[in-house]
Amino acid sequence: MKPLDLIGSFKESDFPSFRNPTIDTMVWGRQRHHIPILLEIDVTAAREGIHDHKTKTGQGISFTSWIVKCLAQAVSEHKYVHALRKGKRQLVTFDDVDVTIIIERVAEAGEKLPMPYIIRKANEKTVADIHAEIRAAQRLPVVTGEVQIGSHRTAWMTKIFTILPQFVRDRFFWQPVFRNPFLFKRMMGTISVTALGMVGQGGLSWGIPIGIHPLIIAVGEISKRPGILNEQIVIREYVGLTVLFDHDVTDGAPVARFIRRLQELMADGYGLESALGEDSQNSNKALVHE
Repeated sequence: MKPLDLIGSFKESDFPSFRNPTIDTMVWGRQRHHIPILLEIDVTAAREGIHDHKTKTGQGISFTSWIVKCLAQAVSEHKYVHALRKGKRQLVTFDDVDVTIIIERVAEAGEKLPMPYIIRKANEKTVADIHAEIRAAQRLPVVTGEVQIGSHRTAWMTKIFTILPQFVRDRFFWQPVFRNPFLFKRMMGTISVTALGMVGQGGLSWGIPIGIHPLIIAVGEISKRPGILNEQIVIREYVGLTVLFDHDVTDGAPVARFIRRLQELMADGYGLESALGEDSQNSNKALVHE
């Protein structure tokens, strides 16, 4: 048998330059001192609230939108978890919570392209507001050369940036961004949320992403599992959640307080009060397992 017969059919194509910013993020993210915390949180109340909201209003709310709302509220109460360093001696703590999510959009050729989008002041918006904003961003036309939704950079500038050698991108873009927390927030937000989708195929799943933000949240799959409610074992719905915090910025004890608040908000279906009656919310509180 000839050597080519052992290889079989294949296709060669140019490496897409728009992947370079993602690679840069991975390279710089590995230099961060992120500590991962794996959680499983009871989201039964939230799931019922989202379903009830759609039944009563005819309008859907995405689970990701609700996660962003809960996260933004918890961060607004514990602002130190999304602080950014300014040089070696200062920290900048922001009041506005800007959350970066990944939105998948379809290009002209039918190719699905994941792109970052920043939800500004997410702590001041309702779940419905966040959901509508995400849907509007998904419907925006894809501009050739675009790598971030809503970016003010023109397509030709983005194209040039992506094809530059990495050391040039580092020197003239990434290093200035990391030195300036205000520039970082404007271009990247302060929190990153990524949804892993159905990777667990019916079971709880966790992912440990690599990133550059001081706070990173990875949302796994929702799974039905036994839980304890009113001293009874019942079937509840849990989501796997990974929280990564920058140990250079904050320590474990303050982060633990932030996580406890996030767990409370998620377990109570925070932000869905209009769809959940008070009695329903109280009856749906359950233990949250870390």
